[in-house]
Amino acid sequence: MEALGQRMADVRTQIGRVIYGQQDVIDQVLTTILAGGHLLLVGVPGLGKTLLVETLGGVLGLDNRRIQFTPDLMPADILGSEVLEEAEDGRRSFRFVPGPVFTQLLMGDEINRASPRTQSALLQAMQERKVSVAGHPHDLPAPFHVLATQNPIEQEGTYPLPEAQLDRFLMQVNIGYPDAASEREIVLRTTGLKAARAGAVFDGASLQAAQRLVRQAPVGEAVVDAILRLVRDGRPETSEIEEIRRNVAWGPGPRASQALMLAARARALLTGRLAPSTEDIAALAKPVLRHRMALNFAARADGVTLDSVIERLTADLA
Repeated sequence: MEALGQRMADVRTQIGRVIYGQQDVIDQVLTTILAGGHLLLVGVPGLGKTLLVETLGGVLGLDNRRIQFTPDLMPADILGSEVLEEAEDGRRSFRFVPGPVFTQLLMGDEINRASPRTQSALLQAMQERKVSVAGHPHDLPAPFHVLATQNPIEQEGTYPLPEAQLDRFLMQVNIGYPDAASEREIVLRTTGLKAARAGAVFDGASLQAAQRLVRQAPVGEAVVDAILRLVRDGRPETSEIEEIRRNVAWGPGPRASQALMLAARARALLTGRLAPSTEDIAALAKPVLRHRMALNFAARADGVTLDSVIERLTADLA
């Protein structure tokens, strides 16, 4: 575990050669990968979302592919399809041609631009790590991660992701603008003749070993109780918090508890600790819960935000 912590420090260093600032975002992305999950990156254009995913693939030594989601994208463009072939003896047979989903790190750029039919093509892949084409299952490479991006300011020509698919993302990370010092570095270092490159630290096999190690990290009873209290208090049916009952339409399900457990273990190892604490749960509450909850109409009309609701939930963890 100590060796993994040092190795993750090397990953941070390599990513920092290409991505300037945004350390919290980088840590949340690495936490998601260590936990074996998928990630949804939300931010306005030009914040380096695509560059971060490409850099991550190189540093982790993973085979990676990119899909640009558009309204005319079809499920077969992601999963692949069967083609009819004729042999030299005249016999005909179908052969499966794999799509870009058959990779270790799949980047779905502007995933909300595709139609719901195409978005749903990733549901089985994200949950079961396999796809079914023409009734035949096909296993995906391991490890398999989907890192999708979404632009929050453009609504024309987009299709909101269904709740069932949002729930399959371990975390939703909102990316803000860089601070002044980081933006200065971006201006100075990315407009010259040479572009910085990041070296590989992991490969697929060593990353899988790290993900198995995360699942072996011990978790104290206090942390387990904090996870259950946080998730159950986020449901209006079972919450004892009047603000939650008044503002929340529906709350997080059991998958949120699983995500918090794995992400807390990963975050602890990422920061050089052998076991998670309730501070990890509080730090991870927003990225884990913000896409697993919804406000009712009255709350939205009053200007209530999900982040403020989650802050109210984490206040009880102390």
